Amino acid sequence: MAVTGRFVLLVALGVVPVVLAGLTAADAAWLALLGWLALSVGLGAIDLSLAASPRRVALVRDLPPRVRLGETVVSKLTVTNTGERMLRAVVRDGWEPSGGVVGSNRSAVSVPAGERRGIRLELRPWRRGDRRTEHVSIRSAGPLGLWSRQASLVSPGVLRVLPPFHSRVHLPARLTRLREIDGRTPLLVRGQGTEFDSIREYVRGDDVRSIDWRATARHVDPGGRGGAKLMVRTWRPERDRRIVIVADTSRTAAARIADEPRLDTAWESTLLLAALATHAGDRVDFLAWDRRARARVTGATGPHLLARLVDAMADVQAELIEADWTGLPAQVRRITSRRALVVLLTTADAPGTARGLLSVLPQLTARHTVIVASVLDPGTVADAANRADVDSVYLAAAAERAALDGDRVGAAIRRSGAQTVSATPQELPPALADRYLDLKATGRL
Repeated sequence: MAVTGRFVLLVALGVVPVVLAGLTAADAAWLALLGWLALSVGLGAIDLSLAASPRRVALVRDLPPRVRLGETVVSKLTVTNTGERMLRAVVRDGWEPSGGVVGSNRSAVSVPAGERRGIRLELRPWRRGDRRTEHVSIRSAGPLGLWSRQASLVSPGVLRVLPPFHSRVHLPARLTRLREIDGRTPLLVRGQGTEFDSIREYVRGDDVRSIDWRATARHVDPGGRGGAKLMVRTWRPERDRRIVIVADTSRTAAARIADEPRLDTAWESTLLLAALATHAGDRVDFLAWDRRARARVTGATGPHLLARLVDAMADVQAELIEADWTGLPAQVRRITSRRALVVLLTTADAPGTARGLLSVLPQLTARHTVIVASVLDPGTVADAANRADVDSVYLAAAAERAALDGDRVGAAIRRSGAQTVSATPQELPPALADRYLDLKATGRL
């Protein structure tokens, strides 16, 4: 049972006639108040007896299974009155706060006996992962709205919130460059490791090192000066290469850079690189790793790759533990035994945190091409340039020291045979995609 504001107001009104009548006897005043209170309680009890039972309600939830972070989705709850009385109720859908209910999650409904009504809630989640609701609370009031009957009914719902993939805006420009590399538009650069495609006649501007003299001897040109046509080999970028993306989910991934967790920046970089590599005909595998595999996507190709990636990333959060890099080479070998491009999305800004990574990089670079991608803090860059007062000078000194530490780690990574990519959260996904395209164009995958 629940007492409504109407009942409180009704009891408070009992004071008014006592004051207006000017009763000076204390006994008479108390008798009048007690009589009014008894009348109010009686009306409340009668009102409660006429209220519909909140347990004689059937609930059906209609909820989309997935939504991208930052987008709005509508949750519909159908309330069916299976009782014999009119249901006048306030329905509260118990979504967790990160579910992002727009407005109030309390809805007033009036449902005649045997009928149903729908309740619509707009949800705009502000955290990735599975956002849940387990119970729906129903407070059923009588005709006078004095007392209410309340019950909580089980009506579970799960909404999976996927990474937003804001970096997809960079994909068209990278696909255009990929088409240039692929030879669908004129291209003058040929890498050492590209694959032979076909033979065609020489035109001005072709690299003379591409002339195939045997094919030239077979193509006789009676009208030509030398009696033969010059033939050149054409090349295409390597295809069906293996790309293994490893995202660090240890404690350093929980740090917020430019109001975004490092882990979310890793997801954006992974999705853009995977989308680009899929269009290029390469095979992408994904691993989220700290001390164990938090998520793994292998064997997916084509349009199914991104769907599986965002679904695997949705519920992965950074763990407040140190990463165990010694187990990573074995994980990469389990994914592929072929030479691959291994992309490590981690933190490489301090010698202390990078010590474990540096110890295993030689094992990876001995068999694979390795890129270590990390996030730069734009706030640190701004602090290093600001020397307006004494406090700013100290901040600038600390920022410069942090930059020097990052440069030391980057130099150590390059000495181990790996490449480095460092950029701000907004710039890291396209920077990593450009590095992949550079490797693709020069045949170093």
